[in-house]
Amino acid sequence: MTGQPTPATPATPVIIDCDTGVDDALALLFAVRHPGLELRAVGCVAGNTDVDQVVRNTLTVLEQAGAPEIPVARGAERPLIEPLRTAHHVHGRDGMGDLGLPAPRRRPVGVDAVTLLRREILASPRPVTLIPTAPLTNIALLLRTHPEVTRNIERIVFMGGAVATGNATAVAEFNVWHDPEAAAVLLTAGVPITMYGLDVFRRVIVPADDVRRLRESAEPGANLAGRLLAHRGPVTSEKDASGGLGDAGAVCSVADPAGLTTHRLPVEVNLAPGPARGQTVVDRRPRPGEAELHGEAREQPLVDVALDIDPDRYVKLYLATVEGATASGAQDT
Repeated sequence: MTGQPTPATPATPVIIDCDTGVDDALALLFAVRHPGLELRAVGCVAGNTDVDQVVRNTLTVLEQAGAPEIPVARGAERPLIEPLRTAHHVHGRDGMGDLGLPAPRRRPVGVDAVTLLRREILASPRPVTLIPTAPLTNIALLLRTHPEVTRNIERIVFMGGAVATGNATAVAEFNVWHDPEAAAVLLTAGVPITMYGLDVFRRVIVPADDVRRLRESAEPGANLAGRLLAHRGPVTSEKDASGGLGDAGAVCSVADPAGLTTHRLPVEVNLAPGPARGQTVVDRRPRPGEAELHGEAREQPLVDVALDIDPDRYVKLYLATVEGATASGAQDT
């Protein structure tokens, strides 16, 4: 059995920083329902939509999921240098697939996201796993303003980057492309980092039958997951659409790391203007090249880069968790 806590294994404290976002919403639904995760706080940042809409979306998802009163805070409204560039063409005008969800009754806390993240990281009795599923602006500000937080961060698992093909450009993934300088700051955090990039992100697809079952559920959280997954499709056809888990896969990998294959590799972010700006340059060479031999190469941070994934494992884990089923059989591989 995988991904489930035992009496001897307390839940992993996690903090999510997101730009909710259809697949960020899927990630939140999973995080609040998986018994092996203790979601301590959520930071909100501009990305898929503007930051005020991100706050509203996040609060709505937590309500629909029946989550306890988890603190949610508004963060950066634009990248460190670049202007805001949303992804409404993917996530809808409201960032949530234009599903017409009700306004939340909950309210954000009265501090900014960086302050909230610092408070919750340092207050946690056990080291926190930080899961950014958005542009990394809040995280960069946190690390630069309050570097002391790293003493209580177990790992940062960020959804972003790509070894091969990008989606914002030919080589750059959206979250890193949106704020490349922030991503570069993250890589110097001095804590273990896992890059859950597009190379695995695109592979975790929920079959159409499961999407339909979720959409027919009377339970609000499961029903919302089904509607969001349907918006993430169609992968097969308009009438029989499966849906990608997207950002939620990164949270699944925290609950069940055995489903993800990583390699520890040098990574840097291309900050130069031009078509490669925002590219995560991952060095997979088996031996040094001419740049190193001539003393022209810079030392690069080492990152656990996700290169392979067990999609069926994470689909079963996600469904069992969000639907509230006994997960022992569903998660075994």
